[in-house]
Amino acid sequence: MAADSVITLNDVSVFQKNKLVLSHVNLQVNKGEFVYLIGKTGSGKSSLLQMIYAELPSQGEEALVCGYDLKKITRRTVPFLRRKLGIVFQDYQLLSDRSIQDNLKFVLKATGWNDKSAINNRILDVLSEVGLVGKLNTMPHQLSGGEQQRVAIARAILNKPELILADEPTGNLDPGTSNEIIRLLNKICEDGTSVLMATHNYNLIQKFPQRIVKCEEGSLVDSNNS
Repeated sequence: MAADSVITLNDVSVFQKNKLVLSHVNLQVNKGEFVYLIGKTGSGKSSLLQMIYAELPSQGEEALVCGYDLKKITRRTVPFLRRKLGIVFQDYQLLSDRSIQDNLKFVLKATGWNDKSAINNRILDVLSEVGLVGKLNTMPHQLSGGEQQRVAIARAILNKPELILADEPTGNLDPGTSNEIIRLLNKICEDGTSVLMATHNYNLIQKFPQRIVKCEEGSLVDSNNS
């Protein structure tokens, strides 16, 4: 994997159960790069992201993510890969029975943080970054959809990941709120974290243009090469 690359896929196949979803996938994402992943529903976008975070197996010539070889990765080392990733879903996936602070604290403790002061400082840092410091003790259901997605992004950057994988992060949001989320992801990218974002929202792509890769007819087409 090139020194400035966070994803290198060469001639990779993606399977969902035993069904071939994508074949001959070639993709390189560099450090600090923002890439849109587009394609019709069922075209393989989510499956490709799941393979990148080692939820699905990878087969092919080369599959490297944040220094990990996905072809050789074991169940024991998957958590170490995922500490280098921030994953953002369409439906936020916040824990509904605890405050925003406790949602974030749960993740930090689960990834090896023990120092109470360091935990609290990191939570304040990420909430400040997404503009939600005032919501520290709020429950998820008391937040708007956009605020919940901002918390999900704060959760994704807790461990200062090299790469954010965002699967339709604006899918449940109105246009104005969607714009805010993309501006936030762009800012995080400008600070050095790569972003690979699956989306159906072509208005966002036109408004915030970046490199595009497309799942189409069982393969991946890169706008850089088309």
